Amino acid sequence: MIDPRRLRILRAVADHRTVTAAAAALYLTPSAVSQQLAALEQETGHALLTRSGRGVRLTSAGEILLGHAHEVLAQLERAEAELAAYAGGASGEVTVVAFATGIAEVLAPVIARLGVDRPGIRLRVRDAEGDQSLPMVLDGEADVALAVEYRGGPGADDVRFSVLPLYAEPFDAVLPPGHALADHPTVALADLADADWVGQYPGNPCHDVTLLACESAGFAPRFTHSSDDFRAVVALVGVGAGVALVPRSALRGMDLKEVRVRPVTGPSATRRVFAATRRGAESHPLLAPVLEALLRESSHLRRD
Repeated sequence: MIDPRRLRILRAVADHRTVTAAAAALYLTPSAVSQQLAALEQETGHALLTRSGRGVRLTSAGEILLGHAHEVLAQLERAEAELAAYAGGASGEVTVVAFATGIAEVLAPVIARLGVDRPGIRLRVRDAEGDQSLPMVLDGEADVALAVEYRGGPGADDVRFSVLPLYAEPFDAVLPPGHALADHPTVALADLADADWVGQYPGNPCHDVTLLACESAGFAPRFTHSSDDFRAVVALVGVGAGVALVPRSALRGMDLKEVRVRPVTGPSATRRVFAATRRGAESHPLLAPVLEALLRESSHLRRD
């Protein structure tokens, strides 16, 4: 009989590519993870991992078992959800991990609404970008991720997640006041090909969005300054350090007197935001109201 707890460990190793990283994500020691994997290999009668450089990769038998692990773990999530619904109490803590603008624009209003509509549900918020938040959901550190699509991120067919699309928003061009295009009503990205750029660090989903939009316009942006804080980006543009693309919702509430904000024509950058849970957990009586509230509170961004 295969122990489902060991299937979780196998999936963590497949996700993190090293025993040490998987152990850290699961709050176990590397030796404990190795022991559980060795026991799983004994249970199945197959070698499941092989060395690959400094990490490990799954063998063919390991890949077969991983496919079943996704289904088994999703079914266990559904079982827990149904038992929780049967018990009848939608009361407890839900950990939501989200990027900064998502917290301000969507998650904070959700906390306020649930405090009135579902006072038994307590939200615990953690700040992280999508490339960090989704692994946190898989590893059990978080229940829900509010994340942005990014290059290399999970696709719609990823069997590990249940994904709820929330909204898509455009990036606007942010220009110094003295820029040649500052007084134009709109800006074509191709006209910014020769400019210095202020952008996010590689790994930030917004960096990928900007790169892809510029590539579609026929050029690679020359990033001179980098910051993951949009206020810092706008401040740098304001002193003439370069141009930038910034998600429209991130500009709300900022002091924009020193910059010019213009819509982008032609190939444009778009941030697509979604909520993700472990597959099978979306119907849990604690999580379903949170997902519904996220969808409802993001409606103004969908309209925009």
